[in-house]
Order: sequence, then C-alpha cells, then structure tokens
Amino acid sequence: MELADILVSDAVRTLSNVTSKKRMLQSIAELAADVSGLDQQRIFDALQERELLGATGMGKGIAVPHARMADIANVVGVFTRIDVPVDFDSVDHQPVDLVFTLLAPEDAGADHLKALARVSRTLRDETICRKLRSTEDPAALYAILTDTTTSQAA
Repeated sequence: MELADILVSDAVRTLSNVTSKKRMLQSIAELAADVSGLDQQRIFDALQERELLGATGMGKGIAVPHARMADIANVVGVFTRIDVPVDFDSVDHQPVDLVFTLLAPEDAGADHLKALARVSRTLRDETICRKLRSTEDPAALYAILTDTTTSQAA
C-alpha cells in the first residue's frame, strides 16, 4: 500500500492558528469531512474517542490519529502540517507539527493496519519529515508524501 492509495491532494493542508489538541482535531475533522463525505462531528467524536484510549502522538513532533468509522468504504488519509506545534500528549512530551490522520471502515482490519504501518514508516524517515517541515505548500507536501521512490526507502 502506498500513501497515494489513501491520500488525495485535497486532503493535505497547513493549519495555522491551532492552539490546542482539541482545536487541531476539529480542523482535521473538517478537512476529513470535506474529502470523505462523512459527518464532521462524527469524525471528531471518533478521533476524540480513540485519543481517550491512548494518545496517538508518536514522538518527534508526529501524530497519527486514527479511527474506525461506519459508512466509509475505504481507508482515507488526511495530512496536516501545523505552523506552531501543539501539545498532543505524545510519548516524548514534545509538541506535534506533522499529523497524518487515518479513517478506516469498521471491518478494515488488515487495510487499516497496512495504512498505519505505511504512514509510520514514512514519518519515521527524518529526511521526509525535514522536507515536510520546510514547506507550507499543500501541493509540495502531497508530492513529498506520495513520492514512491522516497517512501520505498522509508
């Protein structure tokens, strides 16, 4: 599975004026609703519920919030770069500025896990993260994330 399989260019944004984890998740839910057709409040609630089970901040400024949803046919990805890092209860207690959100069908066990693994491998690559942090342009962010030559090395 490649990131281009789950991420469309319209699902990539830079967010500014986000000052809390809750506000970040609300903004992500709004973007995810736009690209998935799902209800924004339901997405936000599902992400919040998942965060209550354990924070999805991986460390090094990266978070991968995810949730399973009814009424979604395939795994959907949303990427946001945050201008000013936000506290996300990460394992290393560092604020987050790179957020890749995944929404998956309730019965998408293997696909959900494959998507999580691909996102994790990609965002563990320091070169990719450095590139993501060096631009605010959504088209450039999308190109960095979906560059298969880079992601295969990750």
